Amino acid sequence: MLTLSRRAFFKTVAADTVAAGLLSASARELCANPLGMPIGCQTYPVRAMIAKDFPGTLKQLADAGFQTIELCSPVGYADSGFGGLAKYKGAELRRIIGDAGLKCESSHFDIKELRENQAGRIAWAKDLGLTQMLVPSLDGPRNPTMDDVKRAAGEYNKIGEKAAQAGIQQGLHNEGFELSMVDGKRTYDLLLELLDPKLVMFQFQCSTISRGYDAAEYFIKYPGRFVSMHVQDWSPAARKQMAVGQGTLDWTKIFTAAKTGGLKNYFVEMNLDLMRASVPYLRNLQV
Repeated sequence: MLTLSRRAFFKTVAADTVAAGLLSASARELCANPLGMPIGCQTYPVRAMIAKDFPGTLKQLADAGFQTIELCSPVGYADSGFGGLAKYKGAELRRIIGDAGLKCESSHFDIKELRENQAGRIAWAKDLGLTQMLVPSLDGPRNPTMDDVKRAAGEYNKIGEKAAQAGIQQGLHNEGFELSMVDGKRTYDLLLELLDPKLVMFQFQCSTISRGYDAAEYFIKYPGRFVSMHVQDWSPAARKQMAVGQGTLDWTKIFTAAKTGGLKNYFVEMNLDLMRASVPYLRNLQV
């Protein structure tokens, strides 16, 4: 039987205690992330960095504490800094992202590229390992008629059907057209009624609180309709975005409602300094 000296015994106990403490801290951090979801970020705010050095940018995001990212398509966002990613096949991008210690299951696609070559974009998404394909807007007129809204919804339902057949969840963000009004009603609300819940989910842009769109209210009113959200805090006094936890939004309320909304993930989306400053708050937010 192996025996230990008193000094060796206490050295071993101390090492075990430190290891246990580290594991406990990691477990607390994992559990504290709201809803137990990895902390994610949208890559659009760092598009200029991505255009210069994609792997280096990923490292900075991982070092900031992000665990997942949401990309933008190198086809639809070619002029926004993502065009250089077209040189990689989807599987190569997947490896580069994984090498940085990150995961990617969601990306934005311009509605135009889906109209022109949805099959090709789905193939790229599958190679990359995506489960979600989001469009920022259905690109309808800023002052639509009811017929415009119905036409846009009908087209996107068909796009959603093809994506579903490929095992991909199609989703809609809310920008521009979606924030318009029709006959005194919000176009966004009309689309929530017109788009087939079996085919299309939604991604809520939290900064639209500045326009009166409340994330928690939508999550509760439309249960199971939201796949994700873009996270920004807001200061009504300064009329500007703030790091998460430094503005006036009630994040406990929002993330609690997100369970009803059906969220699978969320992505912080602000300039890099604000995104970095948001991570400690999210790590400690328990919902």
